[in-house]
Amino acid sequence: MVTSALLILVPLFLGFAVPLRRRHRLTVVHHTVNVLVYLVLGLLGVGLGQLEGLAQQLAAMAVQVSTLVIGLLLVNLAALWLWHRWQPLQVEADLVSGPASYRRLFLAALKPLLAVIVGVLAGWLVLPQLTLIEDVATGCLMALLFLIGLQLRNAGLSLRRLLVNRQGLGIALTVAGSSVLAGALIAPILQIPLFHSLALSSGFGWYSLSGIVIGDALGPTWGGVAFLNDVFREIVALALIPMIIRKSPAMAIGYGGATSMDFTLPVIRRSGGLECVPVAIASGFVLSFLTPVMMGLFLSLG
Repeated sequence: MVTSALLILVPLFLGFAVPLRRRHRLTVVHHTVNVLVYLVLGLLGVGLGQLEGLAQQLAAMAVQVSTLVIGLLLVNLAALWLWHRWQPLQVEADLVSGPASYRRLFLAALKPLLAVIVGVLAGWLVLPQLTLIEDVATGCLMALLFLIGLQLRNAGLSLRRLLVNRQGLGIALTVAGSSVLAGALIAPILQIPLFHSLALSSGFGWYSLSGIVIGDALGPTWGGVAFLNDVFREIVALALIPMIIRKSPAMAIGYGGATSMDFTLPVIRRSGGLECVPVAIASGFVLSFLTPVMMGLFLSLG
């Protein structure tokens, strides 16, 4: 377990070490990442669909996902509220921008879920037992992490400038620390080892990575739990951000987790104004970097 869990960090850091000087190569990387994400999520679904006693497994997953979502929501928001009280960030709504296209955003959030559902149905109804599916998924995961490292290195963001953004860094560390606390509190409820619970709590909304990493280490059932937990974080964030960002921008930006630098950024910008953008990008980038590091560390310790 230690070796396999820590292996996820090797391709990530290898990718992060490679600069891409031609912009079109980054475009190719972006499209390849999208293909690999949907492929591995489909394989995760196939693994779920071929589990014995699928109905009972899904019922148990519903309870586990609900526990994680609610526990992380309460602890993250409480910690972010305290951060906001200590280091308040004042924002003004951007009145020039139009309303965010919530229908488009919600539909985009549901696409990865659809990939898993298609995989579940294929594994349950159509495909025979595939003995090599785990090895194929692991190989795809390694390639995906290498490409994600490339994306992070070549995103056009200065790591130094992001890390000196006190609000963004503080929000990210508050989310990370409170998620560890939530994971520790949830472990006895889920009746799983502490470090497994901490790994499940360290996805920060990056469902396309957390489901794959957890599924590779702990099996398709827990991979599905991790995936759904982070999908719901993103969906809840889309609903929460416009409601709370004016009164507590730290709560709105922080609960979006890793998605604050990309998927939920348009909603943050339109609801909170331009001053929220660098904070959200810094927070999202730090959490994106911490996700595989913390998951790999906790899985290796578990």
